[in-house]
Amino acid sequence: MASFQYKARSKQGDAIEGVMDASSSTAVATQLFNTGLTPVDIFEVDATVSRRISEWSMFAHSVTIEDMIQFSRQMYSLTKAGVPILQALAGLAETTKHPVLAHGISGIRGHLEEGRDLANAMGSFPKIFSVFYVSMIRVGETTGQLDAIFLQLTHYLERDKKSRDQIKAALRYPIFVLSAVVIALVIINLFVIPAFAKIFSSHGADLPFVTKMLIMSSQFMTHYWPILLVTTLCAVVGVRYYLISDQGRYRWDKLQLKLPLVGRIIHRATLARFTRLFSMSTRAGVPLITALTVVARALDNRYVEERVLEMQTGLERGESITQTARITGMFDSLVLQMMSVGEQTGAMDELLHEVAEYYDMEVEYDVNRLGAAIEPILTVAIAGMVLILALGVFLPMWSMADLARHG
Repeated sequence: MASFQYKARSKQGDAIEGVMDASSSTAVATQLFNTGLTPVDIFEVDATVSRRISEWSMFAHSVTIEDMIQFSRQMYSLTKAGVPILQALAGLAETTKHPVLAHGISGIRGHLEEGRDLANAMGSFPKIFSVFYVSMIRVGETTGQLDAIFLQLTHYLERDKKSRDQIKAALRYPIFVLSAVVIALVIINLFVIPAFAKIFSSHGADLPFVTKMLIMSSQFMTHYWPILLVTTLCAVVGVRYYLISDQGRYRWDKLQLKLPLVGRIIHRATLARFTRLFSMSTRAGVPLITALTVVARALDNRYVEERVLEMQTGLERGESITQTARITGMFDSLVLQMMSVGEQTGAMDELLHEVAEYYDMEVEYDVNRLGAAIEPILTVAIAGMVLILALGVFLPMWSMADLARHG
């Protein structure tokens, strides 16, 4: 399959450009006509250039979870109504506003026309469709319940988005306050303290220790701010590249679970995602070992992923899923108890779904309490900073005032 760059006109006369994977330019023209577009120019592009264009577009316009929710819900409605997949994808490719997702939908349609199944076609676009998403679609195709799978994926993505939004909302206030404090410290060190330092030096006042430390800090920042700026930027870039590496990502994901205040929330949110995904997989009929592999890659935490894969190794040795989960040390007594009951009754999917709902409520409760827990800490920190600044600035001024009165 080659890559073709095309220029076309919509029914309203708007110019549309894009890149499409197809067997020939004729296939591209046919696909454009089927989506209501009139081809103007079609030419084959080099595979390397096409790949670079695709990678750049993915980086610049990444598909968000909102886009995936909308796509999943639309696909559920269309498949539930009995619309053929090719026709459904053709309509979505034309109406989807996100260029990367629209390009992916067009590519999926091209793969389907070549005889590939929907799961493999989606798997060709890993930056859009996750491993778990593709695996669930494969289950839906195998069981003939594709519409139900799209509905389950919609509900899962909506719940996942809600949890992420709650955590972001809880962290927004402290991040804003800390940013304001950092900006205020920079302004004070660069402009305020130097002005007072000139006043103190002109009167030859005996400065207290706190004031001397503030002046030294201000002088260091005033004289070496370019070095500090470059060092900070290099540190940010270095940390970012380290976190992208396998070892850095693993250690950071492990550290997140032990952070004060938010570590417990992240742990519970991860357990909620695991139990919900595992429940969905087993309910759809995915074998346990396969389900663990798929779910592990979808948890977005390398440390927890390794622990879940350890469970897979235990199952291959013939151990029960409850035993393997207990050995990892990742799961609390509630999850282990539900797993044990689920193995005995054969209703693990239902019990794990209840556990996921419980953890979602706990995460929501913890997130609501997070703001109340962080506020006193921020208040004390800001009060301490203000006290140091006040003592450093006003103590020598009071001393100078006393000298002036008695002089």
